[in-house]
Amino acid sequence: MTAKNPKFNGLIDFHNAFPDERACRLHFERIRWNGQIACVHCGSMRKIYRINEGKLFRCADCDKQFTVRLKTIFEDSALPLRKWFMAIYIFMAHKKGISSVQLSKDIQVTQKTAWFMLHRIRYAVRTRKLDKPLNGIVEADETYVGGKMHGGKRGTGAEKKTIVFGIIERKGKVVARTIKHADKKTLQGIMREQVSRDAIVMTDDNPAYRDLEETFDSHESVNHSKKEYVRGDVHVNNIESFWALFKRGYHGTYHWMSPKHMDKYIDEFEFRLNSKDITDPSRLGLMLNHAEGRMTYKQLIRKNGRMNNQPIS
Repeated sequence: MTAKNPKFNGLIDFHNAFPDERACRLHFERIRWNGQIACVHCGSMRKIYRINEGKLFRCADCDKQFTVRLKTIFEDSALPLRKWFMAIYIFMAHKKGISSVQLSKDIQVTQKTAWFMLHRIRYAVRTRKLDKPLNGIVEADETYVGGKMHGGKRGTGAEKKTIVFGIIERKGKVVARTIKHADKKTLQGIMREQVSRDAIVMTDDNPAYRDLEETFDSHESVNHSKKEYVRGDVHVNNIESFWALFKRGYHGTYHWMSPKHMDKYIDEFEFRLNSKDITDPSRLGLMLNHAEGRMTYKQLIRKNGRMNNQPIS
């Protein structure tokens, strides 16, 4: 992405940077095409005509019309881009997330519309694939989310909980996802996909992490069962801090996340942490650069061929 980002630092600056719909539309055009408009139907860049005061395009090769919204998360939305931009800015600014109820009040839309918008935004910021494997000192850990776990041992009574596995590079990126089983094959399989063989891996004493030194440069662990949490540089405090933030969002903002949508919420918290060192304008540009792809309401709420109940969070 090389399109120039407007400067803003705070809500008032944001309103000044995007004063009207035209400003938002032109900015999204710069982000999406960087000065070289491409037909979203045939891909041609040879000759594209602007019509309807620049709001619509027509391709000279396939003779089809399109807008900058077509085939993006904004397609088929009756809301102005300015409200979408505001929703994205608010979404990015809240470390523990924002509920659809609160967003609906902030940008003056219905709660149902705000819920759908937030899921479209999460779709845009989802982690596709890391540019390079996690390296250096890498921490791995799993956590259990939702319901009530009965019993004291790891995983006992976890059938009503969703298992989430995460890997974080110290002073770097985090990747996380839901898993069905927290066994050795699953956890180490994901680590082989996401972590460089040259990495130094840190875990707790879960038996599923045994023998990682055979795959990676080295493996160190802390014995949580004996209340050992730090031994010099050996700890998993960074990934546990990510879990703590995610669970504060779960309990304090969203109150509940369905297992079906859990990965979407994880994507949200991943994006915030992975973009924490860049400016707000750059973060907005990054998010808009990932906005291609459609998500319909029916796709979002469909489950096993039937529709879910009305969204409430």
